[in-house]
Amino acid sequence: MRAEVLLVLGVSLGQSAVYAIVAIIARMTAERPLGEQTATMNASQSARPWLDLTYQLLKIIFALVPVLLAVHLLNRENGKARRTLGLDVRRPGGDLAWGTALAAAIGLPGIALFWVAAQLGINASLVPAKLPELWWAVPVLILAAAQNAILEEVIVVGYLMTRLRELGWRVGAVIAASAVLRGSYHLYQGFGAFVGNVVMGLVFSLFFLRTRRVLPLVVAHTLLDVVAFVGYALLPREWFDWL
Repeated sequence: MRAEVLLVLGVSLGQSAVYAIVAIIARMTAERPLGEQTATMNASQSARPWLDLTYQLLKIIFALVPVLLAVHLLNRENGKARRTLGLDVRRPGGDLAWGTALAAAIGLPGIALFWVAAQLGINASLVPAKLPELWWAVPVLILAAAQNAILEEVIVVGYLMTRLRELGWRVGAVIAASAVLRGSYHLYQGFGAFVGNVVMGLVFSLFFLRTRRVLPLVVAHTLLDVVAFVGYALLPREWFDWL
């Protein structure tokens, strides 16, 4: 089981964490200060619109393969992986309500934290979306938000915490491992992003331990990313100078 966990992380967010650690080392050793550098998300992949759209969709699709792998591995044991992770739709109203509440609880303090990090120069300037102004840009950003949410919440919360508990880890260590992993693959954005995502990871981990449901976390994460990605793409750019 330990080998399985390492392999799943190695083809998903564990790999992202390693790259993010290398990225923050590169930023810290660059000539320009961290606060004067830029971290871009959802960037264009080609100058040709149809090819750019193709790359964007392929990136989203293949990013979800580790999720299917994790669910498949859990499902081989009892055939009830979706129920184990809380990915079923038994409680749509409750999942949506909890997800919305979590998004509000995380999002508002998160904005304040990003502002403080920007003032202290411990974050790179964040560009949440840099796609061309074409008809497919907003739908792709919404799909990217959902993909991020599904990948992170299923792997880092549902799968990882389930497996670590089965391996006999103590509850505190499980929560810490999940939260620190979440923070680590955001390090490419800076230390403010690391701290903010560790806090988010602590809240989400505790919620999962209490409810055994990942779906509200997916809802919350999707809402947060949709607001960030689509808001940045559609609203006046000067509104986001503080990022």
